[in-house]
Amino acid sequence: MKILRTVVAIGLTTLVSLARAGEIRPYTPQVFDQLTHAGNPVVVEVSATWCPTCKAQKPVIEGLLKQSAYQDVTVLTVDFDTNKAALKKFKVGMQSTLVAFKGASEVGRSVGDTTPSGIESLIRKTVN
Repeated sequence: MKILRTVVAIGLTTLVSLARAGEIRPYTPQVFDQLTHAGNPVVVEVSATWCPTCKAQKPVIEGLLKQSAYQDVTVLTVDFDTNKAALKKFKVGMQSTLVAFKGASEVGRSVGDTTPSGIESLIRKTVN
């Protein structure tokens, strides 16, 4: 019985580690450069705390990152009100902007899209 419990525990641990989700973290130039130069899929999410469209995008993005197809995607969040250098770097003039990168190459962007299909279409470009 003890062996069976051990085997089940190891199996569950393995399944949990395989079901890894994508990551959401604050943007820094160093992290962005490190991820993109390594060829990783990255989405830059420009948002503001007061923005209702941004608030609607967040749960959609979080849900998509839980899917196995997007487990390697990193979303870097940029505060629209405080990080003017990032806005200039990515040529962003409005909150609720998503900019997708496959490695160092920009592969798409959207502004104000809150639909799951639209956001998924953009994120998919980073992994295909």
